[in-house]
Amino acid sequence: MIGYGTYYRACDSRHVKRFKCQICGLHFSQSTGTRRYRQKKRRIVSPLYKMLASTVSQRRAAKLLGVDKKTVVRYFRFIAIECSEREKLRLQAYKKHPLARVQFDDLETSEHTKLKPISVALAVDPDTRKILGIQVSRMPARGTQAKIALRKYGKRKDERRSGWGRLFKSLVPLVKSDAEFLSDQNPHYPPALRAYFPLARHETTPGGRGAITGQGELKKLSFDPLFALNHTCAMLRANMNRLLRRTWCTTKTIRGLQDHLAIYVDYHNRILTKD
Repeated sequence: MIGYGTYYRACDSRHVKRFKCQICGLHFSQSTGTRRYRQKKRRIVSPLYKMLASTVSQRRAAKLLGVDKKTVVRYFRFIAIECSEREKLRLQAYKKHPLARVQFDDLETSEHTKLKPISVALAVDPDTRKILGIQVSRMPARGTQAKIALRKYGKRKDERRSGWGRLFKSLVPLVKSDAEFLSDQNPHYPPALRAYFPLARHETTPGGRGAITGQGELKKLSFDPLFALNHTCAMLRANMNRLLRRTWCTTKTIRGLQDHLAIYVDYHNRILTKD
């Protein structure tokens, strides 16, 4: 392989090195074989990444960046894949130094309509507020909406148990086997936790009344034992437009929510919180 000059890449105004194989005579560049190979809108990746983690909708991002909304959708999925892989590499550090304390709980949102609720289970490091894992599961409507949802959309499967299982399974290599887990008094948590952490200590605390600040995630308590978790949930609601209490930017598909969460988790752990 020998150097074969450079070429000007108009999409990001850079000069890229080219090479030539002395055996087969093929030409290639530094970007050949990379994930961003042949992308035409490289300039929007960095600002779009920040916008999606800062309450900006995909349609508004398209207007601000001067591109078509379909382009934003494609790059939205591309950024989500990059963020997921980067987060997997970041979590490798916990395998050398497993955590001794973890806080976990569920955050509720909806899919297309409030009659189709979704549970977002997440675990947080209470010392750094880093998000350790997050899982999305469908759940049936409750309360006054249950009968309306059943009549309009039929019976909805409750997938929360499998979601908790996936969450705790992902924490096994990151957390000590006898670690201390803290959550609210949800009676369904202990069986799911014991399946993967039989030696762990599980402590519970009563859920307090929601405060206006944090849109209900933060509690009206002089001392909140789950402050790190509740503060993280409040940040999720504040920085992801689809999770706002009053918004017309609703989740249309589970995949879209998972991709958006992957982007925010990466931004939260890399930029919004300190090591």
